[in-house]
Amino acid sequence: MKITVIGAGNVGATVAECVARKDMVKEVVLIDIIEGMPQGKALDIQESAPIHLFDTRVTGTNSYDDTAGSDICVITAGLARKPGMSRDDLLGKNADIVRSVTEQFVERSPNSIIIVVSNPLDVMTYVAYTTSGFPGQRVVGMAGVLDTARYRAFIAMELGVSVRDIQALLMGGHGDTMVPLPRFTTVAGIPLPELMDAERINAIVERTKVGGGEIVKLMGTSAWYAPGAAAAEMVEAIVKDSGRVVPCAAWLTGQYGLKDMFIGVPVRLGRNGVEEIIEVDLNEEERQLLRNSADAVQAGVNDLERIQAAAQ
Repeated sequence: MKITVIGAGNVGATVAECVARKDMVKEVVLIDIIEGMPQGKALDIQESAPIHLFDTRVTGTNSYDDTAGSDICVITAGLARKPGMSRDDLLGKNADIVRSVTEQFVERSPNSIIIVVSNPLDVMTYVAYTTSGFPGQRVVGMAGVLDTARYRAFIAMELGVSVRDIQALLMGGHGDTMVPLPRFTTVAGIPLPELMDAERINAIVERTKVGGGEIVKLMGTSAWYAPGAAAAEMVEAIVKDSGRVVPCAAWLTGQYGLKDMFIGVPVRLGRNGVEEIIEVDLNEEERQLLRNSADAVQAGVNDLERIQAAAQ
């Protein structure tokens, strides 16, 4: 199989490296508009092959022609918010970027699956979906895998247990309105509330919600190791047709009482993308939190449509 990663920044390069090291595809193409950068990073990754023992071919390019015939595309392209830039400015500019790269990619790979990493995640996934014309199951956003990984990491750090033994579920939009679900979180099958009091659980939930912001405050830029690894895990589930059940931003058509939007829910990933959206039985409090998160996601889509209308 052939994988394209759009955007050769820190996140994109990490996706390319993680996918290559899994040694499960024939080729990874790293593309960016900056001349020399994707070529250099791809060569650097390729030169690590004899050390990590993978045979995947990694190439860098500035031409979408080199992405033709890809099976999966991971979109990481976009701008970080800069001083003086309003939220509307960022939303509009990143939507333009995601729209442009999606158009150029799907023209050459019309049968592919798209994984969106660009922020704001839920809205950018919607942009890729409307631009591509693909069915909903072939466009998916990477947020829940990352957010759940952070949640599990914090639990492991707090309890002193192996991350291998922690299973967790998290739903909703990517950001402050995400909905971690302690009731569905276990450590070696033991429900989390039996191992940790409510105050400690709530503290971890709140830390998870601002997990990305915590890293930005520490080093002045967004994270890339965990996001890149999370996207690569989704690629692996699709390539191997493994049926992994993970939380992703998926196109809902009535599930959880929500329709015509992308938001984080548990899905089964396979060769066709989102093979199934899994509905768990939420209590009323959890449903209300999910509705609140959905309202925030929809507000982002509405803001984008307002910005686009004003620009016409």
